[in-house]
Amino acid sequence: MFSLRGCGRSVAASLAKQHLPLTRSSADSAAPGTPHFDVVVIGGGHAGSEAAAAAARCGSRTLLLTHRVDTIGQMSCNPSFGGIGKGHLMREIDALDGLCSRICDQSGVHYKVLNRRKGPAVWGLRAQIDRKLYKQNMQKEILNTPLLTVQEGAVEDLILTKPEAERTGKCRVSGVVLVDGSTIYAESVILTAGTFLRGVIVIGLEMHPAGRLGDQPSIGLAQTLEKLGFVVGRLKTGTPPRIAKESINFSILNKQIPDNPSVPFSFINETVWIKPEDQLPCYLTHTNPRVDEIVLENLHLNSHVKETTRGPRYCPSIESKVLRFPNRLHQVWLEPEGMDSDLIYPQGLSVTLPAELQEKMITCIRGLEKAKMIQPGYGVQYDYFDPRQITPSLETHLVQRLFFAGQINGTTGYEEAAAQGVIAGINASLRVRGKPPFVISRTEGYIGVLIDDLTTLGTNEPYRMFTSRAEFRLSLRPDNADNRLTFRGYKEAGCVSQQRYERASWMKSSLEEGISVLKSIEFSSYKWKQLIPEASISTSKSLPLRALDVLKYEEVDMELLAKAVPEPLKKYTESRELAERLKIEATYESVLFHQQQEIKEVQQDEALQLPEDLDYLTLRDVSLSYEVREKLHFSRPQTIGAASRIPGVTPAAIINLLRFVKTTQHRQAAMDELAKPNQSLWDKDKFEERQL
Repeated sequence: MFSLRGCGRSVAASLAKQHLPLTRSSADSAAPGTPHFDVVVIGGGHAGSEAAAAAARCGSRTLLLTHRVDTIGQMSCNPSFGGIGKGHLMREIDALDGLCSRICDQSGVHYKVLNRRKGPAVWGLRAQIDRKLYKQNMQKEILNTPLLTVQEGAVEDLILTKPEAERTGKCRVSGVVLVDGSTIYAESVILTAGTFLRGVIVIGLEMHPAGRLGDQPSIGLAQTLEKLGFVVGRLKTGTPPRIAKESINFSILNKQIPDNPSVPFSFINETVWIKPEDQLPCYLTHTNPRVDEIVLENLHLNSHVKETTRGPRYCPSIESKVLRFPNRLHQVWLEPEGMDSDLIYPQGLSVTLPAELQEKMITCIRGLEKAKMIQPGYGVQYDYFDPRQITPSLETHLVQRLFFAGQINGTTGYEEAAAQGVIAGINASLRVRGKPPFVISRTEGYIGVLIDDLTTLGTNEPYRMFTSRAEFRLSLRPDNADNRLTFRGYKEAGCVSQQRYERASWMKSSLEEGISVLKSIEFSSYKWKQLIPEASISTSKSLPLRALDVLKYEEVDMELLAKAVPEPLKKYTESRELAERLKIEATYESVLFHQQQEIKEVQQDEALQLPEDLDYLTLRDVSLSYEVREKLHFSRPQTIGAASRIPGVTPAAIINLLRFVKTTQHRQAAMDELAKPNQSLWDKDKFEERQL
């Protein structure tokens, strides 16, 4: 047992050669009285909170270590959750009994579904959130979760021990060392450091170490991981200035009101905590040529923009927008930060100019001519680790039982972090219990798309989820996330409550029954037109139509259908969610059949598992170029399907790899068959010995 930092560079060098000077395993490493947990989570941000809660729900004694308890649930950047693609993640997190969706339903100030003009498969649930209320509700949830202990403390180092012989990895994590020198032992450790690993905050030409404004970065832990051999990258992000609400002229701006009724994020909530009429509006304004001039004239005063470190492509700073898209007007959404907050968040105005120039730029924008800046915008630069160094369960290849989740894997956004946190928490707990990992594939959820993209493709810029990243969007809808994931979460991981499982079961059986009934009701198109004159049903040919076919018409919903045929359809309108989901199922019925066939083909590739201990660099029985071998060695894909998605791995290489896997499987099966008679003879001999 050793702490890497305590052993200095000689140990780091020996680790790189995979020679570990160890004398004791983790089973006997903890001194009497030393704290010992099943799972330790480092970091109390969105990934860490979800990871800790998920591990505890799975039955593991869990410790959440955070710099300050009062920052749990803090929304460091934008005061919103959800959006296009991100709303799908929120629904899937909720389907696995995650926290953030329920907390948002208790803390929002403006709920709206984006992309309504398109089909429900790509609708984006979104909400403006009251920062203070969200933090209060999240802390209440975390601090009252059974089996979960929260402790303030900064982690400086990892405790490493001998690796488990049957698994890959140069060593195993067995606990953490805090800044004060105290140790805490654990069976699994989850690192959710966010932007804290060697984080630096930038305003103009000023730079100072910080994970976020007001919090110190983590230096020692970053150095430990780098010495272990993890490939480290550098990313940057930023946040806009905050503006005093009373200094804005809202009367001349475009006003956006919330939806009525509001659609909750969580499947277990029928509605949100606040009525639509009591919610706060958002306002829209735009930049202008004067903003461009200020940015371009002062690039020499902006070190963040000059950095070669990659920033977020899909949420760029105003400087990046001006440089990439000159002579354009850019949207600026003025978003409330809370019911009783005096601050406005100018979404789309992330900036790292010196503070006085930020204020000058703000007052050039329509409606903000007299705006008062309360806090300047700033940039953050931080370490991340190439996510191809983790498995689909989020366990690292290099260090056994060490899991990464959140921005440390190169993602951006609360939702992406929370999704990884849930999966890491589940798998850290399953690892302790010696159970198979819980992996969501690309065919099952956006969480699967997120993790598969990271672990097979990697990223060199902050990764953000969009619906366009998923191949099977019609099947992976926000409305059916519970049907896709809740049952797996309940049976395989134990992370889903009985209440949620029962509700998902009721919804599933109600949908199946409803669809069956809708298929059984059949009239001629002429009669349907008489029953529902609002529907654009053609009567030129009097063809038989099922009620399910009629429900596909845009003008028809379950309410209208139930008025036409009260029995037996009226009962399916008593639940608004059930009625809406029946409409969506009808809408996609014909195309879903073909997509399910495509999904089955992909699942066949995913079913072909690659051996975990395969050494691609020395493998002789398969023809692969050295470039392909290097890529496979670095990413270590677990299936043929995952290998096929790695850039640079050619179709020819996949065919050769497929042949090798099948040949190996056949050879192993033949050896198993040969061993069976010998085993039975051995059993017979042992039986005769016992008889004698």
